[in-house]
Amino acid sequence: MQKRSSGLVFLLLLSSFLSVAQYNVTGRIIDSASKEPMSGASVFCQNTTIGTVSNKQGEFSLSLKSGGYELIISYTGYQTKQIQINHTDTRIPEIEMIKEEKSLGEVIIKSSNEVKDGWEKYGTFFLEHFIGTTPNAARTVLLNPEVLKFYLLKKSNKLRVLATEPLQIENRALGYNMRFQLDSFMYHYNTDINLYRGYCLYSEMEGGDSLRRAWAQNRRNAYFGSKLHFMRSYYDSSVVEEGFVIDLLDENINTRFNKVADVYDTTYYGALDSTGQIEIWFPRKFSITYTKKKPDLEYLKKYKLPKNVSTQISYIEMIDGIAIKENGYYYEQKDWINQGFWSWKNLADQLPFDYSP
Repeated sequence: MQKRSSGLVFLLLLSSFLSVAQYNVTGRIIDSASKEPMSGASVFCQNTTIGTVSNKQGEFSLSLKSGGYELIISYTGYQTKQIQINHTDTRIPEIEMIKEEKSLGEVIIKSSNEVKDGWEKYGTFFLEHFIGTTPNAARTVLLNPEVLKFYLLKKSNKLRVLATEPLQIENRALGYNMRFQLDSFMYHYNTDINLYRGYCLYSEMEGGDSLRRAWAQNRRNAYFGSKLHFMRSYYDSSVVEEGFVIDLLDENINTRFNKVADVYDTTYYGALDSTGQIEIWFPRKFSITYTKKKPDLEYLKKYKLPKNVSTQISYIEMIDGIAIKENGYYYEQKDWINQGFWSWKNLADQLPFDYSP
């Protein structure tokens, strides 16, 4: 009798765990004016392999692993919707799509700042700062560059790039096809900082066993020491064990960084709460050093650094605090600005939030 009771308790605990580890999200999409259901709307979680389309009744369903996501709903001729969700959002309130007054193409074609031969002048420059210059980037291809529009903003000394359609990208190093809805790309010449915003849906490329083994190894190499790895480590309270060291810029000496002795001090860290997230905030620029892997030789060459540099160092500026979910998703993503090693690792080295090493 005692054994059966223990077994029942175990099954109940397992059932409770599984209900959190994976959950379903459902919803219905309608036209805001007519209230009619919208069939064929694209629904996906940003920066994941998880997506679907709405059925004839405008309904959709997604099965998600535990964590946070940004749900993206899009339909040609309508404004794109973004909804932040987590395991408590099993049923999304009715989603009303609003028609665009003008298409993106109509708006940007009329701009007087457009560079007519933009791809010829800035195409390579854009790819280097968007896809990257890493070995993985060398094996990543933009299939439809003709959808890009380039704008030189002379007064503010910036380059802006927009797209009339989603970018179709093949990452042959990591084995992903990517459909990237580019909201905007901005390069600041004065500070040598680029920022881009968009929504990416990944899908697995097809290949034989040897290719899949190579992709799996390349993905592991891309993961360890990455920003995704760091975010998950902070969530799991394993920052130090995973090999990360955080140093904060000195308040009085702007060339000195001091080690943060306790990264879980409440000055910087808000512990896990009922929303299933932690929060972090650093008031000044800080560095993140990954001690378990040397930086790539290509990185050292590009930035003319000594070959004996033994750790990967990234510098971060936070506009505001961020919240981190179990799967490494964090928000607001615009409040986190990379410099150093992670700024070299662009789209070609990024992994979806549903990736597990």
